Amino acid sequence: MVFRRMMQAFGVGGPSVDTVLHNPNTRPGLPLPGVVNVQGGDHAVDIDYIALSLVTKVEVEHEDGEYDSTVDFHRLKVTGAFRLEKGQPLQVPFQFPVPFETPITELYGQRLHGMTMGLRTELEVARALDKGDLDAINVHPLPVQERILDGFARLGFRFKSADLERGQLRGVRQTLPFYQEIELYPSPQYSGKINEVEVTFVTNEHAVEVLLEFDKRGGLLTSGADTFSHFTASHHDADRVDWTSQVQGWVEQAVQRRGGFFH
Repeated sequence: MVFRRMMQAFGVGGPSVDTVLHNPNTRPGLPLPGVVNVQGGDHAVDIDYIALSLVTKVEVEHEDGEYDSTVDFHRLKVTGAFRLEKGQPLQVPFQFPVPFETPITELYGQRLHGMTMGLRTELEVARALDKGDLDAINVHPLPVQERILDGFARLGFRFKSADLERGQLRGVRQTLPFYQEIELYPSPQYSGKINEVEVTFVTNEHAVEVLLEFDKRGGLLTSGADTFSHFTASHHDADRVDWTSQVQGWVEQAVQRRGGFFH
């Protein structure tokens, strides 16, 4: 939640920065409040700006395999240029807007295995840029996202893992260069028909686009196949819909289909 360090790019006696989040827990679409405390060093400096950015790890596929890449995916300058005098203390309050498409990192009070998320502070002086340590944050699901995942849990599906994939999904308006896949083991009822389910949320201020990928098992005379589906869930429907029944309907439709998208 806090880091205090001498900005290495500016040498001994340079300014130090202490970023404090009022609360590291947040949800997509909410502001993340905090303050950047800057302490002047043993000489005055002209600071070009102070900026904050959300940082996470994204899986990138290439012809030789896969690798993880650290991505700054949302950035906000909290100051312009200013002069920091010798020994001068400065407080910069901020309300960092968390994008609606920000991946979930927490569920039922537990960190989703495979997810990392942090807020980075950077300060530039005379073209010397220092990117500070990451301040860990916890992104909890929005109500409708939580109700959908709870629907899977009530049907006996179990969390397996989560990751971020670089790329663009077809059929949805996506603003970030990656998307999240939340992988679930099937319930005993469907274990003979489904290997796993991947749940992806692409969220905006009005609704959540729900994309499901079912890895279906093959039978004696049939081969396994992936079945994809796409639904839209309004934020207003979080407490208006029986999501367990809704999710069960989605699963039943997927089991009966051979593949492709449906709405």
